[in-house]
Amino acid sequence: MLADVTTGMRIAQAELFGPVVCLMRFDTEDEAVAMANDTPFGLSGAVHTRDLDHGAELAKRLDTGMVHINDTSIDDQPLVAFGGTKNSGYGRLNGEWSLHEFTTHQWISLNRGRRQYPY
Repeated sequence: MLADVTTGMRIAQAELFGPVVCLMRFDTEDEAVAMANDTPFGLSGAVHTRDLDHGAELAKRLDTGMVHINDTSIDDQPLVAFGGTKNSGYGRLNGEWSLHEFTTHQWISLNRGRRQYPY
């Protein structure tokens, strides 16, 4: 756990994949949203609140591919789109999204004779 972290610190601008908690002070909800969005990354975020409806509205303001309310900040389910924004990646994995992300369509036309016009 790292206390008194500010948005200008290197640790606050990194995409962390480990058991690290950065404690950052804020005075208003708007300031907290601005701090959360002030990073080149946006894979996943979390909101912890007693008011779930308000948490859902707050989540809409976060520039991340996924937001988990009162839950862990990472969850990978096979039928749910998994992916981030900004430098955390483009596109989505899992389910139908994987088909679109990992499939390239190609049309090959082969004419072994003369084409007759009109059809």
